[in-house]
Amino acid sequence: MTQPSNVVSQSLQEWIRLIKQTLAETSLLIPQHRPAQEGLDDPWLDLIQYLWDTNSWQKLYSGDPLEVAHTFQKIWEDTIHNSFEFWSEYTDWWVKYTKLMNSATLNMWGLVPHVEAVVKPDKNDRRFKAPAWEQDTIFNVIKQFYLLTATTMLKSGGDLRGLDKSQHQKLMFYLRQSIDALSPTNSAFTNPEVIQETVQTGGQNILKGMENFLHDLQEGRLSITDMEAFKVGKDLATTPGEVIYRNKLMEIIQYRPTTEKVQEIPLVFCPPWINRYYILDLQPKNSMIKFLLEQGFNVFMISWKNPTADMSNVTLEDYMELGVLTTIDVAKQVTGAEKVNMVGICIGGILLSMTAAYLTAKKDSSINSATLIVSSQDFSEKGEMSVFLDGPELALAEGMMRVQGYLDHSSLATAFFMLQSNELIWNNVVTNYLMGKDPPAFDLLFWNSDGTRIPYATHSYYLRNTYVENNLIKPGGIVLKGVPIDLQQLTQDVYSVGMVKDHIVPWKASWQVTQLTGGKVRFVLGGSGHIAGILSTPNKGRGYWLNEQPAETAEEWLKSATQCEGTWWTDWTDWLKDRSGEEISAPTNLGSTKFPPLLPAPGTYVLEK
Repeated sequence: MTQPSNVVSQSLQEWIRLIKQTLAETSLLIPQHRPAQEGLDDPWLDLIQYLWDTNSWQKLYSGDPLEVAHTFQKIWEDTIHNSFEFWSEYTDWWVKYTKLMNSATLNMWGLVPHVEAVVKPDKNDRRFKAPAWEQDTIFNVIKQFYLLTATTMLKSGGDLRGLDKSQHQKLMFYLRQSIDALSPTNSAFTNPEVIQETVQTGGQNILKGMENFLHDLQEGRLSITDMEAFKVGKDLATTPGEVIYRNKLMEIIQYRPTTEKVQEIPLVFCPPWINRYYILDLQPKNSMIKFLLEQGFNVFMISWKNPTADMSNVTLEDYMELGVLTTIDVAKQVTGAEKVNMVGICIGGILLSMTAAYLTAKKDSSINSATLIVSSQDFSEKGEMSVFLDGPELALAEGMMRVQGYLDHSSLATAFFMLQSNELIWNNVVTNYLMGKDPPAFDLLFWNSDGTRIPYATHSYYLRNTYVENNLIKPGGIVLKGVPIDLQQLTQDVYSVGMVKDHIVPWKASWQVTQLTGGKVRFVLGGSGHIAGILSTPNKGRGYWLNEQPAETAEEWLKSATQCEGTWWTDWTDWLKDRSGEEISAPTNLGSTKFPPLLPAPGTYVLEK
């Protein structure tokens, strides 16, 4: 009698054979498959080897092929041991596949007007927006076959048993990466827009695309924007100001007030050290700094230096002492104020939280209030970034940093791109290399590509004490300059902003600060993503959610929150003004006798490559 597991194995092998045959017949992939390795009889591993070998853009895929193979192997093993679920999914796939092919055949014979839709792309999936994906029978079949198979694979992964939450999240991440990479939109032979462009240009798009591809290979990165379109200090980061202080780790910019009166308590920014500060001052139309100056705030900005290999031993304590603490002292001395209001962005917000707890323990009340924008202090929920921070991945990253002395921006950018691979990787592959188009000139993407390095000692300590061990929420779990850090001792008012579409800092993680400090926290949920949400200008406000009532969970907070129109900027500035003292005459000169202007903003550190 045939064993059930053998029946499942034979059926699965037949299903995989059919997938490979259909892919070859529709030219979805260029079949250049190597023979399976000797002794390798696992059909899932053989399939992933086939897909990997025949993917035209495999060299652009940033994932770990071993993780991909492991993902498929886990699915295969679960299929063997849970044959009932496999038969259900396989049967559903086969029924829909048969219905699709029958409908396509009848349509080609002219017996039915349309190919029946057995599966549809998600409403936010922009890959299949071209009319040909719906109107042309062949492309419609290719689209639906891909979506049907992708859906079945994702369901198989989603139903996988025997894994903890972290392992399952990692498996699903790499499964989605594989599926996204294999989309028919990524092939010149199965993308109707590329075919049309090739016919119309006589193949010039392919030649231009090859030039773009060779250029990116030489640069070592995928171009997502025109890096010659803007110049920092001329087109971007143009708000008038002066660098009034510089040390080995940062420059301090004081911006020139644009109102006759300013708030008594200055506003000090701590941006992330993994990016340039000018995300807050792109162009006048979307500059947060310009907006704040117009509201009467006296603004100071930290501009971090781009570290080099000889700075590998710079620590997180250095970033606090030479960065935040020094900037607080300079701002106080220049303005004569006893306190400052501080703003931290992303990991700059984490450093701000640590610094505030450090000063509290030292009985220093220099920080009057804290604003945390897309920043998390509790890493119980890491989101998909956790995929890159498991033991082996973290050890590999630390090994690379130890050799180089720093973490290169391209490594971090790759991780962020993979979180939205269709939009940030494969969309650009199609546009740049298949359509032969030059990358667009876009200020936000220019900033995103203009990254910085991170010192080895700083980043290793930061990752292990936040993402991995979650020590920031443990009283005394982190010790800086001999002082235990305890967020519960903070009594300052806090304004925290999360973003509903944030793939890097999940909004529920941002909300957790409401449970971590001893002060009053006002949490606002913006209506966009990690970076775009920061630039929620009054003319492009995407709305936000607000709930001033206490809540025990993020879900409870959202359930009774009120959706507001416009931008959270206006709510924030109203909150800030209530905590900024009296209005005083704006300074006519920037800096002071002790801290005279050194050179105009944006300074020199932001220009370092």
